[in-house]
Amino acid sequence: MKRRAVWSAVVVFGAVVCASLLVSERVSAEGQVLVLEDFQGKEADGFPSAWDHENQRSHSKGREAYKVQSENGVNFLSAKDAGQRIKKKKIDWDPKAYPVLTWRWRLQKAPAGTDQIAAIYASLDTDLMFIPVFTKYVWSGTKADGTLTEGGMFSGAEVVVQSGTKEVGQWFEERVNVYEDFKRIHQHEPAPKAWGISIIAAPGVEIDFGSLVASPAK
Repeated sequence: MKRRAVWSAVVVFGAVVCASLLVSERVSAEGQVLVLEDFQGKEADGFPSAWDHENQRSHSKGREAYKVQSENGVNFLSAKDAGQRIKKKKIDWDPKAYPVLTWRWRLQKAPAGTDQIAAIYASLDTDLMFIPVFTKYVWSGTKADGTLTEGGMFSGAEVVVQSGTKEVGQWFEERVNVYEDFKRIHQHEPAPKAWGISIIAAPGVEIDFGSLVASPAK
């Protein structure tokens, strides 16, 4: 379902620089890829452009918690003590044509025993009440890689793709097939266009997120 690698800082930043030079879509030797977000845009307070809050808890705290930052000329999203989710809706993404979602994240700090340190939500459809149907890809401090937790009426299924808190300061790359996961977990085809993507980091956690890229299955 996934392929993960620990990259050195130089390799990671070089790879992300390449991604950040892309527009929303490009043709490469490997085929088309879609850069869903590279955090090149930010508002005056550093909050990422074209993102919004999930209308929960404190709006001002959310804006303070999520900031676009730069390191060695490469932009990324920094989350500090967030405890709430932010979303990017209505992205031009066909998950059937571009089923593989790849991103990088780097843990800086997490309280001991934190179950869900951070997560990426892939919302590929909505139900009859227009509530997003999503799969939640989790970095867990307590659960093993590959752990699947079925969702309920108002919660999506959760898949652990990264586990533990030992490798602080290291970039990890995640690669998941969101289309196949959606069909396997939700038992139906997703919508022709994805509803959106979301990011969350737990209270007390400091974590960085790199570019999110979708690509065809190989």
